[in-house]
Amino acid sequence: MSNSKKINSALISVFYKDNLEPVIKKLNELGVTIYSTGGTLTFIENLGAPVKSVEGLTSFPEILGGRVKTLHPKIFGGILGRRELDTDVAQMEQHEIPTIDLVIVDLYPFEETLASGASEEDIIEKIDIGGISLIRAAAKNYNDVVIVSSRNDYSSLLNLLNEKNGSSDLADRKTFAAKAFAMSSHYDSAIFNYFNTTEQLPVLKNSFNGGTVLRYGENPHQKGVFYGDMDAMFEKLNGKELSYNNLLDVDAAVNLMADFTTEPTFAILKHNNACGVASRAKILDAYLDALAGDPVSAFGGILISNTEIDFETAEEIHKLFCEVVIAPSYSATALTLLKSKNNRIILVQKPVALPTKQIRTLLNGIVEQDKDSVSETAANLTLVTKVAPTEAQIKDLLFANKLAKHTKSNTIVIAKNNQLIASGTGQTSRVDALKQAINKAMAFGFDLKGAVMASDAFFPFADCVEIAHKVGIDTVIQPGGSIKDKDSIEYCDAKGMSMVFTGTRHFKH
Repeated sequence: MSNSKKINSALISVFYKDNLEPVIKKLNELGVTIYSTGGTLTFIENLGAPVKSVEGLTSFPEILGGRVKTLHPKIFGGILGRRELDTDVAQMEQHEIPTIDLVIVDLYPFEETLASGASEEDIIEKIDIGGISLIRAAAKNYNDVVIVSSRNDYSSLLNLLNEKNGSSDLADRKTFAAKAFAMSSHYDSAIFNYFNTTEQLPVLKNSFNGGTVLRYGENPHQKGVFYGDMDAMFEKLNGKELSYNNLLDVDAAVNLMADFTTEPTFAILKHNNACGVASRAKILDAYLDALAGDPVSAFGGILISNTEIDFETAEEIHKLFCEVVIAPSYSATALTLLKSKNNRIILVQKPVALPTKQIRTLLNGIVEQDKDSVSETAANLTLVTKVAPTEAQIKDLLFANKLAKHTKSNTIVIAKNNQLIASGTGQTSRVDALKQAINKAMAFGFDLKGAVMASDAFFPFADCVEIAHKVGIDTVIQPGGSIKDKDSIEYCDAKGMSMVFTGTRHFKH
């Protein structure tokens, strides 16, 4: 499937001209006839290469402030004409339409303009019309035409020109065409999402340019690819590449820590759930108390801090085998120490906005939902018992409630003094989740007297508050909303316990 074809003519009209010069010089060396417009025409002329204007070819000027430049039969005919079809060739000769064998065209920077906070007028002007049409036309006729739709492919084109002396094979052209359609579909998705910001249309368009092939998926027999801009999210300072499971844990860690912004906080996660979290005045103390929550599960875990990791903290972290460490920054000495283990992944988290939507595959389609962005404060709490929690207990209740939000359902979280004591995770019964948490806390020697309990959903019966009270827990936070809320409230009142409702359920499946 060689179907080699010589490149004799090219149309070049680009917004980004960096790294274009070597391509122009090579085309000139090969004797390729170049057509161009506007700024690109001037750029080529300044290089001293011969170039013909599109206006000269079409005998029609640019109009409407540059909105119409290349939309002309002599341009599109030269691209779309089928060289092996006699009727096409005859019509091109009749209308004096030259063949165009190479199209180098990129698109106006719509996404960049949108991200810059530009006015609506400027954003609309960056919706490319001529460029997208040229790209689609050239890609459609890949049998005869090479299409280069991104400056990222200039080097690939230059290699092709050098290696094949100005010719291209069908496989080359088809590869460039695939890249072109990927570019055009991504561009159109971005434009659609801009116009559909109020979600008038129940249509989902998500597009990512480029993907990172992972070592494997969740298990070695599964393939995995990450689509997204990891470099925009993190700076990787050390270690091997993130695996599929690493990414799941890192995602859980970053989302959890996004709810802890006021005090130095450290969290340790395993299988998407926190096994240790603490907020303290110093990050070292936060790490040590987070580790104390479950030093067994911490082995091989994901560590995250919302504050710079200093040398003292790094010394303690260095004693633990962990897969990933995440922080906004590291002291120089801390970084040197942490990097001494080659496979330890060290990430600097950048201040990037996280998505507000969540998407997952479901049955024969996908389902989308708003991200759970509710993080309760004291103002959201409704006292439902005769006894009210103290200020210190309210702080613990809110701390525990944040953790319940980020823990697999059904979950019960037990906390004390801004420290995760234990949690029951992913249980089919809320009672089982509570018993799991209690057993775990006792196994690590925690005194539950004065601890607080948080639940991600309401208590259908009074059994959970009864079990909690028997081990010393006397303060509870839950969403409320059960038809039997009264049973739990009455038990708390009878035992002198305090309980508050948030009114918001935080299931996580």
